Amino acid sequence: MPDASSPVLPSPQASLLPLEVHSLCFRVNQETLVDNIDLCVESDGISVIMGSNGAGKSLLLRLLHGLLEPTSGHILWNGRDLDLATRRRQALVFQKPVLMRRSVAANIDFVLRTKGRERRQQRDQLLQQAGLLRQRDQAARLLSGGEQQRLALARALATEPEVLLLDEPCASIDAGATLQIEQLLRQTRDRGVKIIMVTHDTGQARRLADDVLFMHNGRLFEHRPAQEFFAAPASEPARAYLEGRIAL
Repeated sequence: MPDASSPVLPSPQASLLPLEVHSLCFRVNQETLVDNIDLCVESDGISVIMGSNGAGKSLLLRLLHGLLEPTSGHILWNGRDLDLATRRRQALVFQKPVLMRRSVAANIDFVLRTKGRERRQQRDQLLQQAGLLRQRDQAARLLSGGEQQRLALARALATEPEVLLLDEPCASIDAGATLQIEQLLRQTRDRGVKIIMVTHDTGQARRLADDVLFMHNGRLFEHRPAQEFFAAPASEPARAYLEGRIAL
């Protein structure tokens, strides 16, 4: 995928980090799905949330973005409560791309509609970074699964987020599309955007993660630098997960 000649995204004017979570719980019908989580994310780069199905990874991501209201606990972005202004400085991309029934270009234009005469240049730059410039006039619904996910990422980046939240961005797509998305994520990270992503793919986590948050049964068992986590996981559920064993 071609590198952009100049970055679309400016350096963040005021970081949203550190992210602090205190005693975070989320319950549905008396069932605790996210259980008393405390964490602090201070560094730039890519933080990866890992764990088996049902661990609470996607729920945690949605709580961090404010799509779900916690049952109890607090989420602070650089000391600020999670209000609308904070959410506008973030972007969330779901596992299944949510796109408008318009052309590829129109999906980006919708986000950039307030950019005036700079809009077309910025749009094409984003599409070039995503490897979709040649498809800009094509209907978004006719793109392949990997292309749709790259378009969803490009549209999220058009909002110029300081934090990019991703829920299984490479699920159900082939290896070639996964490689292109990972390249785009590295470019985004290198521009100073903080990335917090959920993945079940251990190989992808090894390739991308700067730090790992490991969840099991709704609880956060480990939060460590990626190299340390993969070399010597400290908890039995994490060891079982990395060895392919089932931990109850």
